[in-house]
Amino acid sequence: MSDGYQGLDPCVHCGFCLPACPTYLATGDENESPRGRIVLMRALERGDLLPTDKRLQQHLDNCLGCLGCEPVCPSGVAYGRGLSTARQALRESNGSSLTQQAILAIFATPQLWRPLFTLARWFRATTLPRLLAGSGRVGFAWGMLAASAGLPRPRRRLSDRRQGPPSNQDGPTVALFRGCVMDTLFPHVHDASRRVLEANGFRVVDVPGQQCCGALHEHTGAREEALRLARCNVAAFATGADYIAVDSAGCGALLKDYGHLLQTAPAVALAASVRDVSELLAEAGPRAGAALPMRIAYDAPCHLNHAQGVVDAPLAILRAIPELDVRLPDGHERCCGSAGLYSLDHPALARQILRDKMAAILPHEPDAIATGNPGCLMQLGAGSIAAGRRIPTVHPVELLDESYRRAGWYRLSH
Repeated sequence: MSDGYQGLDPCVHCGFCLPACPTYLATGDENESPRGRIVLMRALERGDLLPTDKRLQQHLDNCLGCLGCEPVCPSGVAYGRGLSTARQALRESNGSSLTQQAILAIFATPQLWRPLFTLARWFRATTLPRLLAGSGRVGFAWGMLAASAGLPRPRRRLSDRRQGPPSNQDGPTVALFRGCVMDTLFPHVHDASRRVLEANGFRVVDVPGQQCCGALHEHTGAREEALRLARCNVAAFATGADYIAVDSAGCGALLKDYGHLLQTAPAVALAASVRDVSELLAEAGPRAGAALPMRIAYDAPCHLNHAQGVVDAPLAILRAIPELDVRLPDGHERCCGSAGLYSLDHPALARQILRDKMAAILPHEPDAIATGNPGCLMQLGAGSIAAGRRIPTVHPVELLDESYRRAGWYRLSH
């Protein structure tokens, strides 16, 4: 029996996971719950069900992989390990759709994803995506692109030079993981992460040669490609930095799992050094900046909250900002329906899950929605547009960065 399926052994079918599962709540179908899927995975493991079984494929494919079931499980079932093993078996037997193959090939190849996403960012700057955004499937896609813009920024670029905080020559060294989508559609978040880390005493360094983290490949069962990308990143980050800072929850979750995936000493060492940017900032204080009189609805990314167990650090960042009104809507810890490629592969179910999420957020009338993952930022932003609202979505570090800008901690480049 494989290591992945062994993680399912502690399950006693108690059902504590059911209220934490978005697909079960949306459908009421036991087969769409963690408990039901564990029964299906065990049947696949024993050979009672074949990988070609259509209903088996449907129910396992419908799983968001949000891991909301793991923290509430009293037995400590490693549901995610079992799901990854089962999806790998399904992919090896059945292959994948041409669309999924094309998307995964793009993310595995920097020569493809970098120009593609850079063009998307340039098109976003025309503001046409905001005009085309809507509630239909095509309009929703435009809304996702429009939502990736983040907070409005000064016309003049903020310099990396600080004024006020102390020199960082003796501070901990932090290597910033840039990734693929974050580096091309969300470079403003990376810029904000660098500035606020430096403002809190860290010395930030760039690491050449890094690749996509491989999360999309791992979550869809393309294990070999995920391992290849992981090896590339382990080699690139053999720099001796004290920490690797990540501002994408999905990337951080997989980077922290590199030791398990690769089973090598360098991979274990890399995984041990990975921190979400909020973890580093929370440990450092963070420093308080100027007042930011806004109302924020915080939505916890699944792969930060559940996969990494980082719950309090993002809230510590937000609550360190003077006059920021932080709201936690009901179900803020539940998946928004983005889940990597899920909103593309399962648009109807993803939108149903998102509608429930927006129904909890909108009554708070927030000025912005804060979350720490690129897919969530785009999904929630597009969801607000589809609901007839245009609420900006922002990474928590963007808000701290804006607070520091208002405090006069940065210089402006002319």
